[in-house]
Amino acid sequence: MTPAAVPRIRLLIVDDQPLVRRGLALMLSMEPDMEVVGEAGDGIDAIEQAKRLRPDVVLMDLHMPRKGGVGATREITASLPQTRVLVLTTLEAEQSVFDAVRAGALAYLLKDATEREVVDTVRAVHRGESRLTPQIARKVLDEFRRMQGTAPPPEYRPEEPEDPAAALNEKETKVLQLIAEGKSNKQIGTMLFLAEGTVKNYVSRIMEKLHAGSRTELAVIALRQRRVE
Repeated sequence: MTPAAVPRIRLLIVDDQPLVRRGLALMLSMEPDMEVVGEAGDGIDAIEQAKRLRPDVVLMDLHMPRKGGVGATREITASLPQTRVLVLTTLEAEQSVFDAVRAGALAYLLKDATEREVVDTVRAVHRGESRLTPQIARKVLDEFRRMQGTAPPPEYRPEEPEDPAAALNEKETKVLQLIAEGKSNKQIGTMLFLAEGTVKNYVSRIMEKLHAGSRTELAVIALRQRRVE
């Protein structure tokens, strides 16, 4: 297959700052496997364009006029299950991170991320992988610590065994740790000397054992059980 025939990742960039949108569009358009199909300046415009353009990945800011990124993410992921959302923002408050994850975002990056981190995360999100950097993972963990004694939201309370350590073997526990750290299947395979297909099998078994519906939910479970420091 020639490079021209390879399907490109269709992107929608959402940010209330035109300069940021143009900069991201220019950077991502230079990637041979990516195509920026639209830009939006607020959450309402983002929802309308997402429904019309049906992008593969939405790069979503959080603090915007008319409708914020969390609300827009919730509507887009609910109405367009094939569209994935990557939050790219300056906000790193624990509640902002937690709300974005609950709304359905698969990844959360701060705007001081490197170009390579943004590009790699776009590709990971397109593959359906979640990405929570260690810095952001700590924010989610802090939020759960503050919620001690308060029941977490139902959508993030998958049934878990009373003794999680008994449910997962040593290798599965290590895979879960690396998922929570934002590692891709390929990275996990390299670190644990496993084939990528073997890692996928481990992830499937872990999701089944912990009754999780996504990698993001696995990361949240791992953080709640304090498997990641």
